[in-house]
Amino acid sequence: MSRTPAPQPGLTVRWSLVGTADDIVDELATYVEGTSHARFTGMSGLRFKTWRAVRGAWFEGAYVFASEEARADFQASFTAAAATSPVSVIVGAPPILIEPCEIIAVAEGWDGFEAKPRY
Repeated sequence: MSRTPAPQPGLTVRWSLVGTADDIVDELATYVEGTSHARFTGMSGLRFKTWRAVRGAWFEGAYVFASEEARADFQASFTAAAATSPVSVIVGAPPILIEPCEIIAVAEGWDGFEAKPRY
């Protein structure tokens, strides 16, 4: 009998950008490019991370981990320091959401995956 693979453990961390300066996404992108991308590149237990934003609405880190333990460890350490994290300092407020989730599937398109510190 074949075993159905379990979904991968994920985590979403979101900050509100409502009422922030118009250029806050540019400032966050500069931070990701100069600091955050390098911190997560090659991190043990992490499959990948994406940084997403909707100007005037929110900024988010979305993580996919190799194991439940890796997610739990990261989530615990991040949550303990969330209010003083670099993004919280830039935004001026702690995250509005720290939510574990299940990653059901990931598809790589014809043009392939391209890891970059800034698009």
